[in-house]
Amino acid sequence: MPRRSTTLAALAAASVLVLAGCATTGTSAGDDGRVQVVASTNVYGQIAQAVGADAVDVTAIIDSAAQDPHSYEASARDQLTVSRADLVIENGGGYDAFIDGLLEATGIDAPVLTAAEYSHDWPGNGGHHDEDATGEPADASATGEPTDDHGGEEHPDEDGAHAGDDHGHDHVEGFNEHVWYDLDAMSHLAAAIAEELSALRPGDAAAFEANAADFAASIEELEAELAALDAAHGGTPIFVTEPVPLYLTGAAGLENVAPEAFSEAVEEGQDVPPATLLEGLGLIRSGDVRAVIVNSQTGGAETDAVIDEADQAGIPVLEFSEVVPDSLTYVEWMQRNIDALGKAVGA
Repeated sequence: MPRRSTTLAALAAASVLVLAGCATTGTSAGDDGRVQVVASTNVYGQIAQAVGADAVDVTAIIDSAAQDPHSYEASARDQLTVSRADLVIENGGGYDAFIDGLLEATGIDAPVLTAAEYSHDWPGNGGHHDEDATGEPADASATGEPTDDHGGEEHPDEDGAHAGDDHGHDHVEGFNEHVWYDLDAMSHLAAAIAEELSALRPGDAAAFEANAADFAASIEELEAELAALDAAHGGTPIFVTEPVPLYLTGAAGLENVAPEAFSEAVEEGQDVPPATLLEGLGLIRSGDVRAVIVNSQTGGAETDAVIDEADQAGIPVLEFSEVVPDSLTYVEWMQRNIDALGKAVGA
């Protein structure tokens, strides 16, 4: 889908009556004693809930597959929600730019955790998690990305663009922003959530740390399953229509053979060049591709053509989403995705 960001002027105009006299900065806990956590999507909301348990109230702004974080237009209600946050968790990397607008509009001083910075692929991390002694990701100044005092991305100025950045909230060049499929990054994010919650509610620090450790242990089990898939089926060709699940499929050792131009066009909501579409359909007809993976929340004529070709060839078509399905935890969701990959490639 085409990506666009919310302008602060429009947001402010929509919210001035609702928020007059109501906006507040982050506090140490909500009125019920629980820490107020606001996440850009329910992926990060679910991880925060796993770490914070009963000590947190979590609000996910995007919690439905019908909402597209790339193009989401924030509302006055969203601004009020963020204004009351004690902790904010965003994806970053240009994925959920509406959060930057909300942070700027509210002016809160609550800590902001940016999940993308925990990915081994984040610029400046050198292919691994470059952390300081506190367990936080390396100072983003080493990445060439501007940051705010929270260690997240710099908030935009009034025209919606980063200072000195002519591209506004465009994606970080060469970076796959879909980091919730990077299991190791999510384990590090959970540890960072525990640290921030412990600072806000010190009496529960031991519980937060234990919950984060349990989450990390579950992630390790999932990573072991991915390693087993890699050992048994590494190099198996798959066709991924856009780069949403590539962290997960890469960890399983599966080889995405989809033409890069195909994936880029679908990701940006543009038409796939005819020659590229023919190339992609030819790859599927070849019989080498063992599975086709699509984004369940987006699509188009070219993606439909790939699905039809896969169906005719008897190739499994898997759907991966950008939000946690109802009634599942993050770990359960990833387990289901891994099981689907294994079944598709014959594990």
